[in-house]
This record gives sequence, C-alpha cells and structure tokens, in this order.
Amino acid sequence: MAEDPRSDVDREADAARLRDLEDRLSRLTRKPEANMPMAGYDKAHVAWRMVTEIVAGIMLGAGIGYGLDYVFGTLPVMLILFILLGFVAGIKVMMRTAAELGSNSGKPPGTDERD
Repeated sequence: MAEDPRSDVDREADAARLRDLEDRLSRLTRKPEANMPMAGYDKAHVAWRMVTEIVAGIMLGAGIGYGLDYVFGTLPVMLILFILLGFVAGIKVMMRTAAELGSNSGKPPGTDERD
C-alpha cells in the first residue's frame, strides 16, 4: 500500500509532481479547433440539443393540432396529423444541427463555399 507523506517536504514534493503531471497532460490533450461551428460544445450538450429539438417539434405539433381540433370539432384528426408534422419538423431541425456539427468550414450550413 502507499504510505502517507511523512513531512511537509514530502507533501510539497508530491504537490509539485502532480502540478508537473497536470501541465504535461494539458499540453498533450487535443484542444478543439476554434474555427469549427460547435467546437466549444461537449457531445452530450449537442445530443441534448437534438433531443430537445425533436421533442419541441412534437409538442408544438400536438398543441397546434389540438387547438385546430378544438376549433373545428374533429378531435383526433388534426392532432395526429400535426404530431406527425411536428415529428418531421423536429427531425429536419435535428439533421440541420448534425450537418452543422459535421461541417469543416466556419461558414454556416447552406452557404455557398465557392464565394
């Protein structure tokens, strides 16, 4: 088993070794490139953004469908139709986010790269 430091000198030496190790590790770790659109985001944040986009599309479609069904008196028809349209819209926005994540240039997706 590891022994506890015997004195303050040993503790300071251990702390210096740890700081040196942290410095070496920070130099070796790859930093995200700043020219990419989502370089500063963690993958989990991007995944939650995609989940939120698709759920928001479905909920918005359900709200609009229920409202139209309430106005016209056709309860399940518009609700089902607009839930499906909200799902499709959520997938479309999610794919746009994935394309933005995968683009190599600093330009937003949809712009012409020949300019």
